[in-house]
Amino acid sequence: MDQAKQEAYFSDWKQREELAEKMLPVIGRLYRDHGVVTTIYDRNLVHQSAVDILKSHRFARQILENELSVRDTMPVLEAVAALDLAPARVDIGKLTVRFQAQAGNLDLPSFVRQELKEINTGHKPLLSEPRDVVLYGFGRIGRLLARLLVDQTGGGDKLRLRAAVVRKGSEDDLVKRASLLRRDSIHGHFDGTLIIDEDENAIIANGNMIRIIYSDAPETIDYTAYGINNAILVDNTGKWRDRDGLGNHLQAKGIAEVILTAPGKGDVPNVVYGVNNELLTKEETIFSAASCTTNAIVPVLKAVSDRFGIESGHVETCHSYTNDQNLIDNYHNKSRRGRGAPLNMVITETGAASAVAKALPELKGRLTGNAIRVPTPNVSLAILSLNLKQETDVATLNAYLREASLEGPLHEQIDYTNSPDVVSTDFVGSRYAGVVDSLATIVQGNRCNLYVWYDNEFGYSCQVVKMIDHVAGLKLPVLPH
Repeated sequence: MDQAKQEAYFSDWKQREELAEKMLPVIGRLYRDHGVVTTIYDRNLVHQSAVDILKSHRFARQILENELSVRDTMPVLEAVAALDLAPARVDIGKLTVRFQAQAGNLDLPSFVRQELKEINTGHKPLLSEPRDVVLYGFGRIGRLLARLLVDQTGGGDKLRLRAAVVRKGSEDDLVKRASLLRRDSIHGHFDGTLIIDEDENAIIANGNMIRIIYSDAPETIDYTAYGINNAILVDNTGKWRDRDGLGNHLQAKGIAEVILTAPGKGDVPNVVYGVNNELLTKEETIFSAASCTTNAIVPVLKAVSDRFGIESGHVETCHSYTNDQNLIDNYHNKSRRGRGAPLNMVITETGAASAVAKALPELKGRLTGNAIRVPTPNVSLAILSLNLKQETDVATLNAYLREASLEGPLHEQIDYTNSPDVVSTDFVGSRYAGVVDSLATIVQGNRCNLYVWYDNEFGYSCQVVKMIDHVAGLKLPVLPH
């Protein structure tokens, strides 16, 4: 073994690790003092470790096809921190690559100042006062939403998670709710500290007091008695899915808007965030965030439809089992779902294909769909078998989707991988609606098969949080353009 080469690798790692450690306080100050979220090719750097930062740089390699080093991004981050910025998402990876491409026409501080001039206006909060959020239901999605909302509290001038409404299960209900938030078999431990305040019947998560309110009748709760006003309520129960049922929440004092984390029925607007945001109007007070599968496939379908056109197609989802199924064989009111979920692949129906038309009317009646529940606890796979309006090839289609994941209007929804070894567990914790597996893409003339992975719990929850932000007026500008 070449000893000099070994020492060179280790020395390089130590130097890069030191630089990443120096980045941490800068990233933290930008976030807390200015509301600026720093990213590397859309990978969030806030609340990450030094090693996580280095991994984000390494990830950029498969996008850029060459290495992105902290030696290059650190000076860019310092130039960003020297400005007096308003809240935004700033991608220092993209800034670095653009600075290198301009070949010295401007020095670094001047370049960064020019690229960020629209937000170099001094810190000013996006909201006149923080917006209250209430979770109605505290199950799989509810607890992930709690983690995400607490994580983005920042300086406290944006969204504030104030309460979760549940049915009381036992005398030690509060302790058990806190324990479920603290530990998760799939997503790991809560990132921070949790304290129980029994006097207030509340969980204190990283300083955020989340009151646990017991009720089974939405219209009877007086949220203002808990100091909660003008709140956005997120219904995670799925118990009510039409306007009349969800409207019960609006009868409660303190609630202004309702978001359902399931497909809405009737005239409830079904929103796939990033695709049909025009439905998020000030005049409307009830919204649906559609389903996890709909959120996974619609952005990819829109991208493909916009470029190649879609004549027809079939969507097959291999979906992880859910609490709706039985652990072992038992009675169930739906066919096949009564059979043991961890032991079987279970053919069942999905409304995702028909739901596509609510977000993409041009595809109405063009898609069929079905689902197979598989014995994994999280991460699902959608297979899009499409007949396009024009012929293409694998390289062209993949290049287009890769670009859509980087720079297109759906880059926050679509991710892209070209790894030959990825499997479902690699996508646990993915913050994207769906991830295109480019090495699985098949094209024959005008026919194609696309494979889209999605964390049906966490990725979907991230889409819901984006909706909450939008309804609250917290849409951060993303720079550089």
